[in-house]
Amino acid sequence: MENISIHTEDIQLDQFLKIAGAVMTGGEVKAWIADERILKNGEVETARRRKLHDGDVITLITDDGKAEYKVVREG
Repeated sequence: MENISIHTEDIQLDQFLKIAGAVMTGGEVKAWIADERILKNGEVETARRRKLHDGDVITLITDDGKAEYKVVREG
């Protein structure tokens, strides 16, 4: 699991995945959601602009397995 630091109270899912380097565009996030390949804290995520908070874990189900990212609020 990779910790991704944010400096705000919350962050949108699509912005978070861009910061993490997991996607390049919001369109990619939309496609991943449509394919039910994004989980938030173990549950299938349905909104690309869902607010994430400190401690949330995002899992991407990839063709090679999965990638996990944890939201870590700094400051």
